Amino acid sequence: MIDSLLLQITIIGMLGVGSQWVAWRFRLPAIVVMSIVGLMAGPLFGLMNPEESFGELYSPTISLAVAIILFEGSLNLDFKEVKGLGKPVLRIVTLGAFIAWILGSLAAHYIAGLSIAVAFVIGGLFIVTGPTVILPLLRQAKLKPRPAKILKWEGIIVDPIGALLAVFTFEIIVFLMGNPVDPSALITFFLAALFAVVIGYGLGKGVGYMFENGYVPEFLKSPFVFAVVIFCFTAADEVTHETGLLSVTAMGMTLANMRISSIDDMRHFKENMSLLLISAIFVMLTASLTRETLVEIFQPGIIAFVLIMLFVVRPLSIFLSTIGTDLLNSEKLLVGWIAPRGVVALTVASYFAGVLSEEGYEDANILVSLTFALVFTTVIAHGFSMGWLSKKLHLSQEGPPGVLLVGGNLFTTKLAATLKSLDVPVLIIDSSWRKLTRARSEGLKTFHGEVLSEQTEYSLDMTPYEYLIAATEIDSYNALVCTTFVPEFGRNDTFQLNLSDERGDTLEGLDHRIGGRILFRKDVTWEPLNEMVENGYVLRKTTITEKYTYKNYTENLDEQAIKLFVKKKATGVIYFFTEHSDLAPERGDVVVSLTPPSKEFEKIQEKLENKRKNKQ
Repeated sequence: MIDSLLLQITIIGMLGVGSQWVAWRFRLPAIVVMSIVGLMAGPLFGLMNPEESFGELYSPTISLAVAIILFEGSLNLDFKEVKGLGKPVLRIVTLGAFIAWILGSLAAHYIAGLSIAVAFVIGGLFIVTGPTVILPLLRQAKLKPRPAKILKWEGIIVDPIGALLAVFTFEIIVFLMGNPVDPSALITFFLAALFAVVIGYGLGKGVGYMFENGYVPEFLKSPFVFAVVIFCFTAADEVTHETGLLSVTAMGMTLANMRISSIDDMRHFKENMSLLLISAIFVMLTASLTRETLVEIFQPGIIAFVLIMLFVVRPLSIFLSTIGTDLLNSEKLLVGWIAPRGVVALTVASYFAGVLSEEGYEDANILVSLTFALVFTTVIAHGFSMGWLSKKLHLSQEGPPGVLLVGGNLFTTKLAATLKSLDVPVLIIDSSWRKLTRARSEGLKTFHGEVLSEQTEYSLDMTPYEYLIAATEIDSYNALVCTTFVPEFGRNDTFQLNLSDERGDTLEGLDHRIGGRILFRKDVTWEPLNEMVENGYVLRKTTITEKYTYKNYTENLDEQAIKLFVKKKATGVIYFFTEHSDLAPERGDVVVSLTPPSKEFEKIQEKLENKRKNKQ
């Protein structure tokens, strides 16, 4: 076993981030990869045991990380987003959670053999799904908006509720077993939960007020928020264990619904921090398990309990709680299947295994094995089946990755029509109805609105689109759009037309980190592209074959033609030509170019040159 704590921390970070990369590269559920890597590093090969190495710092470290993850997730709980889904979400997080608690507790008692007291404590905990597992799965599965929002809201809201329900049940047990019976314990618990909500709401309002009135400088805003989150969690958790999760959720939801621009600016930084913490935590938790725990998982009672939770308890709780709502049966089936458990279940189960054992409940010693069996099975089962099931139920965004075109004009209309003919999802967005007229007349999908507007975020589903092209006549606006959406689409898939100095702009020194990747060739800007289309240039599709290779294609291509993109036959993925790209289309791939019918490109350039002279 590795003795150096510093080396262990380094390895945990590398394994966590490495697992995320492997999952992205091979399109695997990230949680599954991280769990397997943690098991290999811990109980299987004995390289590390973070729980032993960290000592007393282990539990606080995990707890603070979970608090930050939950806060980051709750920042996405804007009530505008759940518009039209309020009834199903409310039913699932209340009635559905209650049904899941009762059924899960009975299964733990009669199937897993736990005493009724311990069963109801752990049954309350097992209603959680949590953002640590749901959000990474949603990121990969590309669900349609309705089921995705339901699963996200349920995961974030029920996470603290499940932990509190377990604490509440434990307090009830202590209350009933007390001699004499002391009702003050229950009153204290409810007051502590109320205090947690109040302090979270108050701190959220306080942070929002300070940000809006400029009391915190820009460079301090991220560390300031994280410091307040940690204080919020600790202040509530010190009063009553696990109420800290409720407190940070209340704080995050408060800030999310104040609509402060500063919070939006920091969101991507917090998402990156959350991703790093999720990666590290899963590796730490699985690496800290013992071989004895893994062996206990294969007990018949534990296996039967896990199967009952998967195929009976979860589906029943969803179907019963959503009776009378407008959810489709396919949506109920998907939501009723997807319920992976994660970090909160493991950490809180470890806590209760200790305190219940101290209260004299000997059967509590199998809680960690029982919890890990459920966590690992649900992560594997739901991680690998979510994408497949959503496609079967027609609840996923099917088809090849789509293209979002910002700016309605001649060129984007022709480009969109060509992409549509290749079965690539495409959307043109512009704030001007007039500029979208031509696209609408050709039957193309359009959206009238400002792409940078907050309202557009709630009105437009961007899930089908993996590429963004900013192609308006204003270079600075194109750069702003690309810079805004780089965190969402990725720098490699965010494009803009080449910067033009037609209007006297001096943009040559523009920082390469601002804006998107420059499309096509260096001399191809907005004006010549639209002039070319106006003068009869067409977008031609050419399929590369064994006889007609890409080399033949480039040799026969007109000198004035502009290569636009390649659609791969095997994957349906689009690759755009850029100034520095070196694409090599293969047999079956389709290459699209903007080619002249008869007029030459020099005439257009000459026309533009005359325009420049006239302006001068």
